[in-house]
Amino acid sequence: MSADRAALRSALEQGEREGGSVEFKERLTRGVHLADGRRESLVAQLRHRVLSGDGEATYVVGVTDDGGVAGISPEAFSESMDVLSLLADEAGAHIDDVETWGVDGGRLVGVATLSEGSVLNVDDDHIVVGTAGHVDHGKSTLVGSLVTGNADDGEGGTRGFLDVRPHEVERGLSADLSYAVYGFDDDGPVRMDNPHRKSDRARVVEEADRLVSFVDTVGHEPWLRTTIRGLVGQKLDYGLLAVAADDGPTKTTREHLGILLATELPTVVAITKSDLVDDERLREVEREIGRMLRDADRTPLSVDRHGVEAALDEIDEQVVPVVTTSAVATDGLSVLDELFERLPKTGAEDGSFSMYVDRTYNVTGVGAVASGTIRSGSVEAGDELLVGPLADGSFREVEARSIEMHYHRVESASAGRIVGIALKGINEADLERGMVLLPRDADPEPVRAFEAEVMVLNHPTRIDDGYEPVVHLETVSETASIHPDGGQLLPGDTGTTTVRFKFRPYAVEEGQRFVFREGSSKGVGTVTDIVETE
Repeated sequence: MSADRAALRSALEQGEREGGSVEFKERLTRGVHLADGRRESLVAQLRHRVLSGDGEATYVVGVTDDGGVAGISPEAFSESMDVLSLLADEAGAHIDDVETWGVDGGRLVGVATLSEGSVLNVDDDHIVVGTAGHVDHGKSTLVGSLVTGNADDGEGGTRGFLDVRPHEVERGLSADLSYAVYGFDDDGPVRMDNPHRKSDRARVVEEADRLVSFVDTVGHEPWLRTTIRGLVGQKLDYGLLAVAADDGPTKTTREHLGILLATELPTVVAITKSDLVDDERLREVEREIGRMLRDADRTPLSVDRHGVEAALDEIDEQVVPVVTTSAVATDGLSVLDELFERLPKTGAEDGSFSMYVDRTYNVTGVGAVASGTIRSGSVEAGDELLVGPLADGSFREVEARSIEMHYHRVESASAGRIVGIALKGINEADLERGMVLLPRDADPEPVRAFEAEVMVLNHPTRIDDGYEPVVHLETVSETASIHPDGGQLLPGDTGTTTVRFKFRPYAVEEGQRFVFREGSSKGVGTVTDIVETE
């Protein structure tokens, strides 16, 4: 909720006058304002307000006809926004932004800004890239320079466009997932002038024919769990692994590479900070990266030597392009631009809609919002959905009230998009990371245990029956017990196990890949069968 009432004061001062762009409404209801006759009149009124404002109108909701601030309940405000959105759509306009303020008794007053043109219908080519790399290896700085086109100041200044928490900015470390976007049109890259402005991200989404979304993960060892969540829990198309030229591959670099490759994600390695080293050191780091990739049974491909066309032709689960970059000198950024502009979509899945919840929010006047990457199918505003399983194994019926993508309200979204979906029928407190959104007619089973084929990547001794790591599957991060066939697994072993969630059930399907980790131990697996449901 905004504390600054400047937008409200300005609208009240302009007043509701003939030929003006401001309209006062105490509230809007479906039963009254969408009825035949009244609906057509309100659509014409809205179109008139938009035209009077040269393509933009302001609706103040929660005030009387004479501008008195009365306020309405959050539920009434939410319904008013739904009705206003429907009226705007019929008038060839859309809601661009909503600001709300509290008044006495928990009531709300709000200002909705409407703009000419239908709500954006996203039907573009859109890839999602997950970044990884050791702390201070410059991955966030590199992404910041890509999405803005700005050279870094040598102090990680462009990194600040991604770090969203005060302690991250202060320390220069990312402690949670961050998101960024840029795109391309016929004239080349469409970048952000100021990524901190919601409107700037929305502009990129609206103008670009092709979008590139980055899920920027965490490089610091204590937050490896968050990095795994970013790489496993999002529907990624590609990985981007940063390796600093002055430091070279580290233990964390190898761990992040292992996660990327274990999830069968086509990956690009970016050698960062090339401006800090001489040519001899750069060649040494290239050799170290080559050895690291070959040790993982992957083939490195130097883009500097073989070119972008070769990288586009060869990149897959076995061939890893390597690009030399500098965010300070902007070396290699045009190469990454060309790659991201032309790389094909890989992560989308056909079938009915599904999205695992990664984050939850409570937005005043809107309600509970679940965000994540759409795993399959598509969703439209107004769709009836199921969300769950809840702790008791049940699924809740909800409605997709509205959909946002990078701060731009959209009418629908399909597989691979990172979106926030406002849900009617559930409180934010009841939503949790790891839940899944599905169509209302789905018949999901809450899963307690499943059978899997696993590979132990690292373990100090052996994995015995009942071993309890954290399992990362989609956005699920849950302690589980592992019960190997034969009673144990040694490092490097592949075998069949039963995996049992310790505290609650989740939505799990055959074929899903997962990572398990506890301390320095880690492994990967694929779900082969469901063995126990609630």
